[in-house]
Amino acid sequence: MSASTEQEDALVTSTDPLHPANLISELCASFYRLGWVTGTGGGICIRTHDKVYIAPSGVQKERIEPSHIFVLPYPQAEPSPHTDRIFLRRPKLNLKESACTPLFWNAFTIRNAGSCIHTHSQNAVMATLLWEKEKMFRISHQEMIKGVRIGGNGPTLSYLDTLEVPIIDNTPNEEDLKDSMKEAMEKYPRAAGILVLRHGIYVWGDDWQKAKTQTECLDYLLEIGVKMKLAGLQTVLNE
Repeated sequence: MSASTEQEDALVTSTDPLHPANLISELCASFYRLGWVTGTGGGICIRTHDKVYIAPSGVQKERIEPSHIFVLPYPQAEPSPHTDRIFLRRPKLNLKESACTPLFWNAFTIRNAGSCIHTHSQNAVMATLLWEKEKMFRISHQEMIKGVRIGGNGPTLSYLDTLEVPIIDNTPNEEDLKDSMKEAMEKYPRAAGILVLRHGIYVWGDDWQKAKTQTECLDYLLEIGVKMKLAGLQTVLNE
């Protein structure tokens, strides 16, 4: 093994359970059990100072190992389907970095996020269908709203606030969602996530703990919102 290869592998090798490579493996397995990343879909990234750790694309998310993780320098030119990306480390296996990478970069550059999570949760998909005309999921007076932060990394919302999550149209290729996601994030600076029609949701936070917490809270609110709407109940009070 060459010295450069050893240095690259050292980026994802640690006995610390909180090392990003170990965390991504653990969290992907957890998200799989929640039904968020089945069928190789979904993903997560963690940014620490000048490095970004990203899960691979098109793999069984519950079986990801630290050695499968990609490491990119940050900052760098915004990745897109049409530009080469700079890597500090690639897996030895013939893997491709997450197709979500350009969208994760939106969270970094627009919200200064430390982590971004993408799920294919059925609750998210159902919400996009039931609120498709409005292009905005809205709910109020739910206790779990207090676990969501304004803009994803600002002050927490209150029980009395109305949570709003924009819905953007899906595209055949994940990377092509980059511009519409960016537009929605800039148009709705208070949004803590972006829903993608018939697809899923992107959620971010200052770090992986906050991103995970908000993803859990939003998924709960999407689920209860869908159930309320199907039961003919108002999801937003005092309107």
